[in-house]
Amino acid sequence: MFEEGLNLKEKYGHKNVYDFSLGNPILDPPEEFFNSLKEISESKIKGIHGYMPNAGFKSTRSKISKKISEQSKSKLNPSDILMTSGAAGAINVILHSILNKNEEVIIFKPFFPEYKFYIDNHGGKPLFCDFNEDFTPSLDSLKSLFSSKTKAIIINSPNNPTGITYSEKKLKDICGLVSEAESKFNSDIFIISDEPYRYLEYENNKQPFIFDLHKNGIIASSFSKDLSIAGERIGFIALGEKLKEKELIIDALNFSNRTLGFVNAPALGQRLVENSISSIVNINKYKAKRDYFYSKLISYGYEIVRPSGGFYLFPKSPINDIEFTDLLKKEKILVVPGTGFGAPGYFRISYSVDDSIIENSLNGFEKAIKNSKI
Repeated sequence: MFEEGLNLKEKYGHKNVYDFSLGNPILDPPEEFFNSLKEISESKIKGIHGYMPNAGFKSTRSKISKKISEQSKSKLNPSDILMTSGAAGAINVILHSILNKNEEVIIFKPFFPEYKFYIDNHGGKPLFCDFNEDFTPSLDSLKSLFSSKTKAIIINSPNNPTGITYSEKKLKDICGLVSEAESKFNSDIFIISDEPYRYLEYENNKQPFIFDLHKNGIIASSFSKDLSIAGERIGFIALGEKLKEKELIIDALNFSNRTLGFVNAPALGQRLVENSISSIVNINKYKAKRDYFYSKLISYGYEIVRPSGGFYLFPKSPINDIEFTDLLKKEKILVVPGTGFGAPGYFRISYSVDDSIIENSLNGFEKAIKNSKI
């Protein structure tokens, strides 16, 4: 879709192509980030550009552990945090550390497509859990997927591509089934919570930390969305107090961070997030985009589960999702078919774009859904 967008923009001009295909944060980072960037650039912090422990600067990890401790029911310390090259790096480091060949990892549909490849990277086998009409995981489907080979589940809430947030009850139900499976198969099953959108939540839905609900819960997160610095590739792994064989896992994570080639998260980026740890972009701007875009598309006849976070809409396609995205392309609108997210019959819109792109695309969205019914 990215290449398609470049071709269309070259042909028709950037202002005449409405690209909703990329989940790229559009808001500027908060002022604290720029102040920190200026301060660091003008100072001479000894060793800031050199090697460091694979886990990252202790001062950065201290700030993150303190923030999570204040927001969760767990008491974390710096050794519970490992800095990574984004959330993607975090997930790969975790999977490399815990997976044996052909062990299974359950993914909830609709899912971030790269999860499949991350699991393949480390010799695992992805299994896919079906979803309910509200895009929450089907507990019956989940229960049917457990086996003696189950090693982990990946959760993503608020979710990409749907924008929904799993309720505390739903998370507790999932954890309950995981605990039952652990007892049944005499095994340990990790729940990996991928959380780059945690703080892009608009409805004040309570989001518990996964290690408060499940002893083998691990967080993979980043500052890509809440600080709007996706290109800086700064993320982290957070471990809870009750994690089994915790010291062994910490050693494995450090080793994986190094041997996968990440070595450590970028030094300058660590200092920047450390100084901006309590900051966040103006999420009300995303909320306003969501509310306006959602109401317009609904008025045209699109069926959409109203998202509570992130910056995505995931409408039901009025016809085959591949065919409908082609119809939208004729209107110079780029979206992503739901098939790629394990959810054929839907399509993803990223509303992390300028308001003018949303406004100027509306006639095309209205025309496309009318044409799909001809």
